[in-house]
Amino acid sequence: MIDANIFRQAMSRLGASVNLITTDGPGGLYGMTASAVCSVTDSPPTVLVCVNRSSLANECIKKNGVVGVNILAGRHEHLSNLFGSSKASIEERFINPDEWQTRETGAPLLKDASAALDCKVTEMSEVGTHTVFFCEVQSAVLHDECATLVYFNRAYHRLT
Repeated sequence: MIDANIFRQAMSRLGASVNLITTDGPGGLYGMTASAVCSVTDSPPTVLVCVNRSSLANECIKKNGVVGVNILAGRHEHLSNLFGSSKASIEERFINPDEWQTRETGAPLLKDASAALDCKVTEMSEVGTHTVFFCEVQSAVLHDECATLVYFNRAYHRLT
């Protein structure tokens, strides 16, 4: 089997969009930074989101059954760091309610995200240390600016 460190190093060379994954409902409000997000199909519109099973987000998403996939723009690097910090409380992450909106599912969507997807979890698969959530997109919001924040080779990059 391949050494885990070599695998992680190889994956660091796979550029990925930086996203805030948000959820709210019976399991509580939660938000985290994730790059393990990708499109599955456009009929029905579906994305997958991978979340570590030891993360508090994992349990919240399972209980709530909804996620917001907030695709960050270059100007959101500070939010990525905030939502990725284990030291930041949920209150600190969502400190400014004016930055957020909800749509059909009730998951928080960042108003000025490059794009925000309001999703319902339709399937889950446990793979190793992670749960893969298959999420059907109920609605999408696009911001006029389409610059995207990407994580590549262990650093942030801005694409326009």
